[in-house]
Amino acid sequence: MAKTFFFVLLPLLLLLVPFSPVNGNPNRSSTSPPSTAHTELNKYGFPIGLLPANVLAYNLNATSGEFAVHLGDNCKVTLPPDNYLATYSKRITGKIVAGRIAELDGIRVRAFFQWWSITGIKSNGDNLVFEVGVVSAKYPSKNFDESPECEGKRSSS
Repeated sequence: MAKTFFFVLLPLLLLLVPFSPVNGNPNRSSTSPPSTAHTELNKYGFPIGLLPANVLAYNLNATSGEFAVHLGDNCKVTLPPDNYLATYSKRITGKIVAGRIAELDGIRVRAFFQWWSITGIKSNGDNLVFEVGVVSAKYPSKNFDESPECEGKRSSS
């Protein structure tokens, strides 16, 4: 009886494997779609390009807005439009509400021969205002429509 049940159940299970969420989508392009963390940025009024493409996971407390984004490794990117060098730590934390990221920790930018921590970001839809302590700089949101790839990745060989 158990053998008969197994042989009837096995073909049914094999039919379901292609539809399993664990299995990758065969029609998916070689570039990854935005992660859920990137989607969350959009929900709060920010473009996905504020985070690099290599997001592994994130945590968000919907009540307090506190978040943590986890990358595979430290990440270096060049930010448009002025080609500022920026670094992302393995873990980025902060507090997010509609149109504002505060208490930001884990993103630094090199400007005027010095490294500066970005402490907050505001969005009004068309523009982003990056805060570095009491100093701020405004850039068009459209410059951040795509997530940057990390530069200088080490090979695994």
